[in-house]
Amino acid sequence: MKKKIVFGLAVVLAAFTLAGCGSQAGKNGEVVVYNWGEYIDPDTIDMFEEETGIKVVYDEFETNEIMYPKVESGATVYDVICPSDYMIEKMIENDLLAEINWENIPNSSNIGKQYYESAKGFDPENKYAVPYCWGTVGILYNKTMVDEPVDSWNILWDEKYADNILMQDSVRDALMVALRKNGYSMNTMDENELRKATDDLIAQKPLVQAYVVDQVRDKMIGNEAAMGVIYSGEAIFTQRENPDLEYVIPKEGTNVWLDCWVIPKNAANMENAEKFIDFMCRPDIALKNFEYITYSTPNEAAQKLIEDEDIKNSKIAFPDLSQYQLETYSYLGTEGDDLYNSFWEEVKSK
Repeated sequence: MKKKIVFGLAVVLAAFTLAGCGSQAGKNGEVVVYNWGEYIDPDTIDMFEEETGIKVVYDEFETNEIMYPKVESGATVYDVICPSDYMIEKMIENDLLAEINWENIPNSSNIGKQYYESAKGFDPENKYAVPYCWGTVGILYNKTMVDEPVDSWNILWDEKYADNILMQDSVRDALMVALRKNGYSMNTMDENELRKATDDLIAQKPLVQAYVVDQVRDKMIGNEAAMGVIYSGEAIFTQRENPDLEYVIPKEGTNVWLDCWVIPKNAANMENAEKFIDFMCRPDIALKNFEYITYSTPNEAAQKLIEDEDIKNSKIAFPDLSQYQLETYSYLGTEGDDLYNSFWEEVKSK
């Protein structure tokens, strides 16, 4: 959902990927991991294998929605998965996850309490999920094209930026922008509120250059648009490439998302899964992964190891969450999925 997929990583990780996994249960000397594309430093997998003697069988997914049915069907048995917040809630509701034995994952104490508090939005008793990466959704704008303060979602409806606005091609993220602009919850099931948000998005369409996902990053780096809705990890990357870009969290609030390590209930290598998660929570390993993928680490011990002071003190990478109105996405059930999809289809068809 938040990650860019780079096929080069699949080549780097080819040695790890589903060698004979299929429908077979795992073996004692391995751990079968299912993660987003380009969402781990390959060196950390080498290090884990060398230190533990446990072989990592590695598979990748592009979206939560692709991952879920594969796990639910049990056609492939995974030991460790990294879903997003609302999908974890769905997996909990459908009894697909094993409770975490925290005594076997002592490095989980390196993760800040505020992130476990955020996780309670989808894992109320912190029983199932170990935070791995997190971020926000905000506005990335080019200082040479925008000469006014940017602090509100409303600027995305300003006619003077016609054909210079990039929106996310995502039902939840696009509707979130319009819902929060109007002061509504991004998890609302109120059809009147969703009607208002949908009408606003339809009214905005003539101003939008494109509905995109990863291309927000590329277009903004190339000065092809004045502003766009983007994920915070991508914003960090774009600023390295183009110093004229700035990222803001709008005052009306936004989505704060968490991707977490979880263990499926049918995991064949529970002990190895716990060792893998514990290893990924080690400060030096969490730091390597943060530097590789640029999405914020909730590992506070790793944050202290960051040598680049600009990154260490970055308001994008590590904002004070208490200063913003933030929500995590909730799983809204089949009824909610159908409702949001119907409104989004209306936006896209106009």
